[in-house]
Amino acid sequence: MSVISNYLNKYKNDVNFKKKFTLMALGVFFMGFFLSFLINVSLGTDPCTFMNVTISERLHILFGTWQLLLNAVLIVIVIIFSRDQIGPGTIANMVFIGYIADFFRWVWSKTIPEYVFTTWPYRGVVFALALIAFVIAASFYMNADMGVAPYDAMPVIISEKLLKKIPFKFIRMGFDGSIVLIGILFGGRVEIATILMVFLLGPTITTVGGFINRRILGFNN
Repeated sequence: MSVISNYLNKYKNDVNFKKKFTLMALGVFFMGFFLSFLINVSLGTDPCTFMNVTISERLHILFGTWQLLLNAVLIVIVIIFSRDQIGPGTIANMVFIGYIADFFRWVWSKTIPEYVFTTWPYRGVVFALALIAFVIAASFYMNADMGVAPYDAMPVIISEKLLKKIPFKFIRMGFDGSIVLIGILFGGRVEIATILMVFLLGPTITTVGGFINRRILGFNN
């Protein structure tokens, strides 16, 4: 009970709670929304999505369902080793992003002609716009300071508990690279954008998030 009380007090005493919660909720919604476009154009996604989409298709279940099941396992590890990373955003991420993406993929199947996702130059335009928007949405989510996704907590745990002398950016790249390899082993086809995201997505989100915090949101917590 004391652990729960500490969490409640943490957010209760945060004068920016409503602002951060709104920012987190918007980030989660739009991450799922734009992820639906990235999955449909099949030009690459972030490593976690690449693996989860591949495995969910192999198991013939919804992407959101598999992502929730995986996160349910990962969050146990996070609770044991790094529970301070858990917050409202952790639950929102693990429960909603996958199902939001699934829902809008269903909507697009009923409303948007298939050639938009399969034919150039439409495919390239959709990918570029969706990727930029996804990164911005992820920056909102990650910089709201409302907890991180279980997936994102794992490299932090590895860095703090196992590989303390190795710079975190290399641990994150290695972790993402391992996730891509798992996706390949399950039959996934790697597009160039997925490889690029292993090296570029994290730094880009950090840069965009820093700009949003300083220039738009006006808080650094």
